[in-house]
This record gives sequence, C-alpha cells and structure tokens, in this order.
Amino acid sequence: MKNKLLTTLASSALILSATALIASEPEQSTSKEVKAPIATKTTPATPPVEAKTPADKKEAPISTTHWGYEGAGAPENWGKLSPKFSVCATGRNQSPIDLKNSVDADLPPINFKYNMLSPADIINNGHTVQVNLWSGGEITLDGEQFTLKQFNFHTPSEHTINGKKFPLEMQLVHLNKKKEIAIVAILFEPGKDDDLLTTLWKNIPLKAGESHKLDAKALKTMEFESKLNSYYRFNGSLTTPPCTEGVRWIVMKNTRHVSQAQVLTFQKALTHSNNRPVQAINARVIVE
Repeated sequence: MKNKLLTTLASSALILSATALIASEPEQSTSKEVKAPIATKTTPATPPVEAKTPADKKEAPISTTHWGYEGAGAPENWGKLSPKFSVCATGRNQSPIDLKNSVDADLPPINFKYNMLSPADIINNGHTVQVNLWSGGEITLDGEQFTLKQFNFHTPSEHTINGKKFPLEMQLVHLNKKKEIAIVAILFEPGKDDDLLTTLWKNIPLKAGESHKLDAKALKTMEFESKLNSYYRFNGSLTTPPCTEGVRWIVMKNTRHVSQAQVLTFQKALTHSNNRPVQAINARVIVE
C-alpha cells in the first residue's frame, strides 16, 4: 500500500515552467511547538521568483489580470477572470484542502538542509508578503533535490486539519532542476512571538508594490539541518491563479507559534485576508 501510494504521488507530479507561476503563493490536532522546517512560523504566494538585485523600497511587480480575495476578483470567480485561470474552476486536484481521512503510509523522512540562507528582499505584492532568496536551502524529496526559492504567508491558514483553521500559514516554495514544484506548509498556532517573524516584520512593506532589502542575517533563525518525517502529503496546485496543478504538497504536523500582534501586523500590510477556501479532495489520497 505504502509503495503504491508513494509511486502514485511521485508519478503524478507535472513538469511546470517557472514562468507559469504568478505567485506561490509561486491544522491535525495541533502539536507541540517546534522549530519545524525553518528552524520548523500566490499571487499563490507570488510564484517562485528569481530575485533580481533588490533595491530598498523598489516597486514589486503587480499582476496585469486583477484577481484578489474580495468582490469580483474573489476566489470563486478566478476561473472566469482569464482563460489562463480556467484550471482554478475546472481542476480536480486544487489546493488548499482540509486534511482529513488520511492514510498511514509510513512516509520516509524528508531531508532538510537549510544552511547559509541568503535572503534577497521582502515584498508586498498586494496578495501576500513574500521573502525571496538568493541561495541556500534545499530538501530531498522522492530522491530529488528541490531548492528553496521563496516563502510567503497567508492569514488565516489556507489548509485546515479536520476543519480547524490556524491564524497563519507559511508556504515555502521549492523547485527542482525540471522546474517541478514542491511546497512545504507550516501552520502557526496562537501563542508567543515567533523569532523569525519578529525579524521579518521589522522590514515588512506596508504598501502594495513596495519591496525592502533584507539583511544578510535576516534568516539565521531558519537555518537548520534535519530529517523530518511528521507530515501530510498530497498532490495539489498553486493556491492562487493560475492554480497550476502537479504541485507536491507537504504540510508539516509540527506547528510554530505566532502572537496576535504579529498577525495584526501582517493584516495591516495586506488590509484583507488572503486565504483561498479549501477545495474538494475528489479522488486524491492524503498520506501521512
């Protein structure tokens, strides 16, 4: 059963073009607080972007097709806004989802090597707040190396666990040499300040279109190396237009903590919630 499920998951991953991303954006009963994949706490987060020389307060790119989380551009209308977004309405493997009725597959550990992280900038694209990296950070999944390109945030969480929402979700977007996407999601529970967010929010752009350069040591608290095997896995899509499918999703069971003040700072930057509602699971299998 285990081998069949893992083979199905790996074979279903589609080769995606990095230029097809627009932002990636490119809850199980809660667990104890640990420093999950980042010391482990678009538009899909905005797609994995190859960061260009970031200038302090430069203008971040804005999508030409207006979509968002409210009004005529809300998630329920994404599939109608552009032929390029049609999969948002017709896709059968859309994300996010409610993680329930999972199958125990005795999953192998994922090897995280988040060493010497080199941040480029932090941008507010109007859909999310995203951190781009120059280099550093990789995971080994299905025998392949995926490099961390960027990570972004959503409030409230996009993924839920047995119907439970979390105040914040971080999505770490990785690409392999074939430009296939693997996203690691980390859920945040209410609690004390998160060290990483304390550093990032000092530079958070409060206006859509702004970008701030990050200090070379801004991601120090994310650096770690470990093999982690407590996670959910399923095949899905980007959670923002064009909702491209074939994404390998990993949702960590271990959570981080975030304070109410930190959540409010993020909400002030965006002025609205930025979570796509959970999508139908259809014939997919969620393994853990």
